[in-house]
Amino acid sequence: MTEPVYSNTIAGWREWVSLPGAGVPWIKAKLDTGARTSSLHAFDLEEVQRGDASIVRFGVHPWQNSDEDAVIVECPVHDRRSVRSSSGHTEERIVVLMDVVLMGRTMTAEVTLTNRDEMGFRMLIGREALRQGFIVDSARSFVGGRAPRGIRRRNRGRTAARA
Repeated sequence: MTEPVYSNTIAGWREWVSLPGAGVPWIKAKLDTGARTSSLHAFDLEEVQRGDASIVRFGVHPWQNSDEDAVIVECPVHDRRSVRSSSGHTEERIVVLMDVVLMGRTMTAEVTLTNRDEMGFRMLIGREALRQGFIVDSARSFVGGRAPRGIRRRNRGRTAARA
């Protein structure tokens, strides 16, 4: 079986992305080729059964160091995995499939849900998602452009005077 061929897009080590299926138009993400799967800051995880399907309901805080503009999301549970964090701690996480828009391109990523309050970024995009046609230039940031000024201010915890 051959793997699909993707054209390579150069991205910086941090980029603004969107999660259209989750209703998150802007979230700053770290692109991390050292991490296998992607990860999203999620809180109040609640798993429910709907017939034969297992669904997870969770909240997303799109802004760093802020709980403003929280979004509630529901996704089918794709998998469960033991994940070792950068600190060496292992935890079992729920995995969901999410569309991620990076630099104008939509990719489907396996995303683990965890509390990333102590991390520098609310989202981490791992190498399994990045192998869908992205090359990370570790010397660059925001190659895909910056979010509008008002969005950047909200991400830093300041009220947006204008968007």
